[in-house]
Amino acid sequence: MSGEGTVRRGRRLRDRLPVRLRQHWRPTAALGVGLASMVWFLGDARISPYVTSSSRVEADAITENVEGTVDLYDTSAEHSIQLTYQQTDFDKMMKEFKEDGTKDYIEADLVIDGVYLNDVGIRLKGNSTLSSLRGGGRGMPGGGEGGFGGGRELPEGAQGGAAAGGAGGAGGMGGMGGMVQYNLSAEKPEELPWLVKIDEYVEGRAYQGEREISLRPGSNGQVPLNEALSLSLTEKSGQKAERYGFTELKVNNRPAVTRLMVEAPDTDYADDVADGNGVLYKAKASGSFEYRGDDPTEYESSFKQLNKKGSQDLEPVMKLIKWVDSASDEEFARDLDQYVDVESLAAYLAAQNLLLNFDDMAGPGKNYLLWYDLDTKKFSVLGWDYNLTFSGDATAGPDDSISMGGGGMPGGGAGQEGLPEGAPEGFPEGQPEGAPEGMPEGMPGGRQGGGGGGGSMQHALKTKFLAADAFDDVYKEAYRELYRKFYGSGTAAKELKAVAEQARSNGAGSEELDTAVTRLTKTVTDRTAALAEDKDVTG
Repeated sequence: MSGEGTVRRGRRLRDRLPVRLRQHWRPTAALGVGLASMVWFLGDARISPYVTSSSRVEADAITENVEGTVDLYDTSAEHSIQLTYQQTDFDKMMKEFKEDGTKDYIEADLVIDGVYLNDVGIRLKGNSTLSSLRGGGRGMPGGGEGGFGGGRELPEGAQGGAAAGGAGGAGGMGGMGGMVQYNLSAEKPEELPWLVKIDEYVEGRAYQGEREISLRPGSNGQVPLNEALSLSLTEKSGQKAERYGFTELKVNNRPAVTRLMVEAPDTDYADDVADGNGVLYKAKASGSFEYRGDDPTEYESSFKQLNKKGSQDLEPVMKLIKWVDSASDEEFARDLDQYVDVESLAAYLAAQNLLLNFDDMAGPGKNYLLWYDLDTKKFSVLGWDYNLTFSGDATAGPDDSISMGGGGMPGGGAGQEGLPEGAPEGFPEGQPEGAPEGMPEGMPGGRQGGGGGGGSMQHALKTKFLAADAFDDVYKEAYRELYRKFYGSGTAAKELKAVAEQARSNGAGSEELDTAVTRLTKTVTDRTAALAEDKDVTG
């Protein structure tokens, strides 16, 4: 496929359908008839399916793995991605997104590090980050599938990377207190956050074992260095983290820009967790960790199962939520280790605090994964989506919560009502417009006792764990160990320099990037110095 002006043969309707549907239309039609019959005969009767098989075999196997010539996430290499699609497809996709928020795939051709792949699927990725595309002002906190926003225009003076005393310390993101303000436009598709799906139209195909590639928000001087740094530190600490790399991206005949590409948590990602014998669940931004009864369908809006579909289901998550909801403080402290890997949970929460991550499992985007080990029958909590790291108060300790305010600009001081120092008059407070249902008032928040590692929102598992004296020692020990790995060893400063060079080698060199590096360096330096003076941290 060539550029946007190229004319190619129009595809029949059946050829534009996903290959799985085209190949299996007969059983699909039979299933539809069967379901219609069930509805007719059963009426309003509710059927709650439970799957008890523990098969390790995935139903959706890779049958064509394109190897390529360069490791996709080799951070020492220069990478390039080119996407080419029909402009009419893009225009239709954008029209549907603006009208009702639909994020459907369109067909594109992909050239990645010189390797050509025809007919991949691409779609917009994100919630709040995309709000400016729908005429709702610039994006509020968020950036991955999580986040919130979508409608409130920031007051004059709050926009831009230098607003209110110099935002953008989190790797070049404009805004305050971690607020992401990308002024996205359909006229600049090279800057849009994209999810590239290798097997959307070619069943069983993968590229180097990857079926999805996420192109994160932010380009050139605003490429998210903070997210790359957080992923690097998480991986080096021994915790599971998505792989990443910087790449030059060209879309149709538009100018090339530098982007951050990140491994997307999916079926194949789950295979690399522990020994792969488990189920990976992704929390949804629109959901909650609330007990809703014993009907599995009531939890589908809160969690997405990423692997072992058909052999496993949401029942383990339901049981965990039910127990956390009903357990007294005494029962929680006594029996948590029967449901959760306690050391893993402590390490996760300590890491989010140390990385100043406002948007963790208790944040507005609910950015976490649950891994259910089928051998131990216990859960571990895994992190993902780190675009709001390094954006809180650099002096926060292990018993402080990380909030959207809390200093706002990395290394800065907090202003009134928990908003960043220097925030303009009229800056939005309380619950943001377009936030998920159930979001508590006064969301920006500040410090709170026993709150390490997240925003001021609530998550029952996190809140009960940090409030229980029984787990204080294991949490503090995890915190001290990760402090040494992140900051005490000088790793954070070293990795930041490496991340900046990776971005520059892929075309992001500019005065804007240099400014972002300087700000993020100051945050890391301030964070290191503050923690070194905390006896709870150094021991």
